[in-house]
Amino acid sequence: MTLQMPLVAAISLTLLLTSMSRQCTAQEFIWGTATSSYQIEGAWDVDGKGMSIWDEFVRRNGTTIKDNSTGDIACRSYEKYKEDVQLLKQLGVNGYRFSISWPRVLPNGTLAGGINEKGIQYYVNLVDELLANGIQPMATLYHWDLPLTLQNEFEGWESEQIIPHFVDYAKLMFEKLGDKVKWWITFNEPWVFNVVGNGEGRHAPGKKELKTTLYIVGHNLLRAHAKAYRIYEKDFKPRRAKLASRSMAPTSCRRTRPANWTRKPLRDGVHVWLVLRPGVLRRLPEEMKTRIGNKSAAAGLPKSRLPEFTADEKAELKGSSDFFGLNYYTSSIAEHKILSNDGGYYDDQDLVSSLDPSWPGSGSIWLKVTPFGIREGIKWLSERYDNPPLWSRRTEFLTMTGPPVTNTGLTSTESTSATLRRPRTSSSAT
Repeated sequence: MTLQMPLVAAISLTLLLTSMSRQCTAQEFIWGTATSSYQIEGAWDVDGKGMSIWDEFVRRNGTTIKDNSTGDIACRSYEKYKEDVQLLKQLGVNGYRFSISWPRVLPNGTLAGGINEKGIQYYVNLVDELLANGIQPMATLYHWDLPLTLQNEFEGWESEQIIPHFVDYAKLMFEKLGDKVKWWITFNEPWVFNVVGNGEGRHAPGKKELKTTLYIVGHNLLRAHAKAYRIYEKDFKPRRAKLASRSMAPTSCRRTRPANWTRKPLRDGVHVWLVLRPGVLRRLPEEMKTRIGNKSAAAGLPKSRLPEFTADEKAELKGSSDFFGLNYYTSSIAEHKILSNDGGYYDDQDLVSSLDPSWPGSGSIWLKVTPFGIREGIKWLSERYDNPPLWSRRTEFLTMTGPPVTNTGLTSTESTSATLRRPRTSSSAT
């Protein structure tokens, strides 16, 4: 299967939104860029780094990436991080989000397998360089490059055996960087690496099972996040007064056609549950549990395909975040429709989505230019979840060549202003 997109390190816009109940100003924003380890570091087998599932995945059949490229070299940021920081400084940003490569610091994924001190020193050096240049670092613990050893030994995130190993890894990085890094993220876009990697097979680890596996993976991700947060809360947050993040939101904003408008939590049910709902309310949405339970029964299954949290797990999940991160790319139109009982994840949503042909396009077929969506999405999240501290961590526009204003009629300033505008109302969704 071919990915119709080159391997790129996307430059992103990172914004800090303090409240949606009042007008935000430019002074309240942290402007920055975001990257991930596999996309930019290169040095895939240098200085003791272990293999990740992406190192193996791109070699599996030679056609995973459109032009058969890999992340072996990428942007050579492992060697050129000082030059990269100077580029950031020239851009005038005051924030930078990067991810830590788990197999670079723990080559086999476990403490028992040994710590790679050279790998850890790379991230210490990077953080020091950022701070020396007035740029605030934000560290992501997991941006999809799982140590291959853990995938081979027990199927990675499909097994609860991975949870203590992730917690060990998180604690190690808190210890090494916690005095310098103020903002932490556990998982970047868990929806993407779960559904696209375990359900559709287009990303590593390349599995195609949309009915049950991705729900088990999502369940384990949430448990791992909660346990890592509690370690941080107990051992690091009181001493250093830092903030730990909730797993990032993977979803784009959705708009329903007026004729099919519904208050039912369509996307909230099956999509946001992986990220936000359990950490805020300690439970999965009842509408979602009922719907998937009914579909499972109708398909002749003895129990729901959706795992249940224990009472202890619910307690551990509740409040397991200090802020909520939203990655925003684009919008689509969502319409309510009863779908199959046995089709898996997408049919579980009971909705179909489409794109408005009048929306400006970009270098990727799915990425329409819809700046209105970030404002609407932030407003919806703020009202639905009691106005949590929000990071809109990533707004992105993709072009294969040329500047990101091609064929859109919108400048970056016009797009960003959609976020800055005061909501018309602060009490109900529009």
